[in-house]
Amino acid sequence: MPDIHGNITGIRDTQLRELEAIYDCPFETDEFAPRELLEELARHSCALNREIAVYVSRDGDVLDVTVGVGDSVPLQDVRLRRNSKRLSFVRCIHTHPNGSARLSDVDLAALRSLMLDCMCAVGVDQNGRVTGVSAAFLTEKTDGVPGIEVSEIYPLKKLPQQAWMAEIRLSDQRVLQGDDSALGEAPERAVLVGIDTEKSLDELAALAESAGAQVVGRSFQKRPKPDTATFVGSGKAYELQLDAQALEADVVIFDDELTGAQTKNLEEIIGVKVIDRTTLILDIFAQRAQSGEGKLQVQLAQLKYRSGRLIGQGLILSRLGGGIGTRGPGESKLEIDRRRIREQMTGLKREIETLHKQRQLRRKSREKNAVPVVALVGYTNTGKSTMLNKITDAGVYAENKLFATLDAVSRRVEMPGGGEFLLVDTVGFISKLPHDLVEAFKSTLEEAALADLLVIVNDASSPDMLSQHKVVEEVLRQIGGDTQPRIDVLNKCDLWDQADELQTTLLPGAVYMSAKTGAGMDELFAAIEKHLRAAEKQLTLLVPFAQYGVINELRQKGKVIDERYEDAGTRVTVLLPQNAAGQVAARYGQMIVED
Repeated sequence: MPDIHGNITGIRDTQLRELEAIYDCPFETDEFAPRELLEELARHSCALNREIAVYVSRDGDVLDVTVGVGDSVPLQDVRLRRNSKRLSFVRCIHTHPNGSARLSDVDLAALRSLMLDCMCAVGVDQNGRVTGVSAAFLTEKTDGVPGIEVSEIYPLKKLPQQAWMAEIRLSDQRVLQGDDSALGEAPERAVLVGIDTEKSLDELAALAESAGAQVVGRSFQKRPKPDTATFVGSGKAYELQLDAQALEADVVIFDDELTGAQTKNLEEIIGVKVIDRTTLILDIFAQRAQSGEGKLQVQLAQLKYRSGRLIGQGLILSRLGGGIGTRGPGESKLEIDRRRIREQMTGLKREIETLHKQRQLRRKSREKNAVPVVALVGYTNTGKSTMLNKITDAGVYAENKLFATLDAVSRRVEMPGGGEFLLVDTVGFISKLPHDLVEAFKSTLEEAALADLLVIVNDASSPDMLSQHKVVEEVLRQIGGDTQPRIDVLNKCDLWDQADELQTTLLPGAVYMSAKTGAGMDELFAAIEKHLRAAEKQLTLLVPFAQYGVINELRQKGKVIDERYEDAGTRVTVLLPQNAAGQVAARYGQMIVED
């Protein structure tokens, strides 16, 4: 978690907290450095009369804040890429409290040695104002050494934000010219570790690939229970260290949830980044969430998970408690991190609750219009989005990857026999689904929990279909969605062979279909219509000729099964969903007649 590094001697606690707030500075897309950030750095640099360096990832996350001594600051290697032939994915923005925005020879040497995206200098005058900003970028190599291109000094108001970000991307390619082995964005090399089953490790491999990693090794060790210190035992951990080195791994991924202490111990032994299954799934969700609410929910789940594991974030974190070096005024670093996370979580919960209320209003509008809801649920990658696209031409992103789509999508569908329903595609489920993720996505999953009918989509070509179905049932139970009527669908029948057909006996009464080819679509519609009609109520109304518009309203709300003209008006018999029948009875009760 964030910390202020370097020379913090004599800095007041209030100013340290202000410097820590820099970690939360928001960056717009294609923004090199927000003006507010540079002004804040200049103010603090002037007040302290010390250089301040800030490291920023290419995605706009502040990774490190370091305070120097006078006109120098220690520059750290915080590269996000292990490939030394590539740029580090990190830019350094630092101040010069002597007023000059010109980059020094030391600055340029650090740019080259650390393979930074960019080295940026911010001149600061004695009044704490920015005098100018300059930047340097790496260029093509000569005799194996990258060249350096230095910009002119720009006033703060005319900072070429997008041009400098474009220069970083161009620099990335220039540095690699003549080195074909390093071209392209190399995926992270991952080693997988599990103690559950080989099948679970297979699924972890699919998750890793879905996240963009390249699986270069795997280790399975059957254990009755995890080791409390290293999950796999110290001997196995040292084996993994050798494996990671031999395979040039960037990350080791464990198939179960790790404690903060286990993560810290494993990273110290193995020497590379260590993550668990939960962190991997949260990362995939962070990549795939498209809607504002989906992104908020993922952030909340990540913060919840991180808050309980701060102690495992490395030795740099101070610990709460007594002893030399822990006494004195101010909060410890660990408590500051927890406080910041609590504040962020409170804000996210507030935003999600606002969106939740908006969804409730939309749901009430649907109920008012008496539109039944049919939710597609199932294990991830069973074909739900493909099915939605086939039925409604929704154009939802669908790919043969785990969690290809996350955000709930709904479309209106007309039934062949009259009437309509709302078809909702929901996020896929998976075994060992993180509890924090289920909690964070509860408002979205309510679409399934409150649906009138569930269509459980199963991948009948998978040998794990039955166990996957059990996972879906368990998640539905967790969110209170286990009481509605449901239809089981055996999807991907176009991939079946004779052995696969034996699985059909596991879910009797299921609908056979292929969302890809459309086979079995009529049978699915018939099953949906049958279930929705079973929940309907039949009413007969005698509608006066002067109020013929009522008949059009009945057609929209349900299915007219008989219509006859009489002297007093039109006798109409209609099948209506229960809530629509109540609405019609309340509004047109005087027209209702007994058959």
